[in-house]
Amino acid sequence: MNLRLDDSSITVAIVGCGGFIGSHLLDAVLERTRWRVFGVDLDFYRLQHRLNHERCEFLCADLADPAVVERIAKFPLVVNLAAICTPSRYMGEACEVIRSNYDHPAALAEACAKSGSWLVHFSTSEIYGKTTPDSGELLEDETPAVFGPVSASRWSYATAKLLAERFIAGLPGLRWTVVRPFNFVGPYMDFMPGVDGEGIPRVLANFSTALLRGEPLKLVNGGKAKRCFTSVHDAVDFLFALFDAGSDPERCDGVLSQAFNVGNAENEVSVAELAARMRSIFAKVRGVDVSTLPEPQVVSGEEYYGAGYDDSMRRLPSVEKAQRLLGFKAAIPLDTALEESLLWFVKHYSV
Repeated sequence: MNLRLDDSSITVAIVGCGGFIGSHLLDAVLERTRWRVFGVDLDFYRLQHRLNHERCEFLCADLADPAVVERIAKFPLVVNLAAICTPSRYMGEACEVIRSNYDHPAALAEACAKSGSWLVHFSTSEIYGKTTPDSGELLEDETPAVFGPVSASRWSYATAKLLAERFIAGLPGLRWTVVRPFNFVGPYMDFMPGVDGEGIPRVLANFSTALLRGEPLKLVNGGKAKRCFTSVHDAVDFLFALFDAGSDPERCDGVLSQAFNVGNAENEVSVAELAARMRSIFAKVRGVDVSTLPEPQVVSGEEYYGAGYDDSMRRLPSVEKAQRLLGFKAAIPLDTALEESLLWFVKHYSV
């Protein structure tokens, strides 16, 4: 694959470019390369500063349209970030979640197999299933997956993502790489309910919303689950390490037909610990004593998210594979990532 960063003849298709990760990737492509961008999403409100950029073309559409899929697959590099990925929707909209995370990516993969495009598909760390508090490192090619019962519709997202991975891996002629994110955080993440979105966003935006509104942070089932929070800037650096390896004839075989964990194993905390850190950072940002902020409140998963809620208790990524094949290791500390995220959220939604 000839994907030199200084080659102005290359166009990368970014599906979901108006979203949290996609907006950061788009900025990085325009700043670090001479590539053009074909961006597809259902809205572009995060990209107001890029809408008239001479190297960008935007299409308001989704992967449900076969004509859109065929058009995307004409480009040599396709990054698919599109997904329904908010836990509150896994229970109430299971069928739509499955269509979004399996049907549409499978159609795109088939089109890329026919055209010869390199498909970089974003999956999820949830494909490792219902882990326990004692679960060790999750290895891309070794760790088995156990999921909750069918009655726990919370697993609609994870099982659809896993099936998409299996379809992609088994598709003859497809050049592919799978990315498994471990809780990316940063500016532009998710939404504030009632302002620019409805429902319940992921935990960082959820806690940020509560802090800004002076409400208690809700600890689902006590906040005992552990996660590794990873700066979106580290995620973008991983992608460029991947692009670099993919353009090197001597290294590209090492990144094709591979799945990579992308996470920061050094940033592991429980959700309760995350709440404590965010309260402390918010107090510093506001110049107030943390004791003046509402205390966190424990709620049950079903009370908060609805019937069918379930969870995995620990997601600790093995990052050896990315280090060995790409020379990449996430470097941004947790408090740095949280402070940047919270500062942006406060500035953006205080206006």
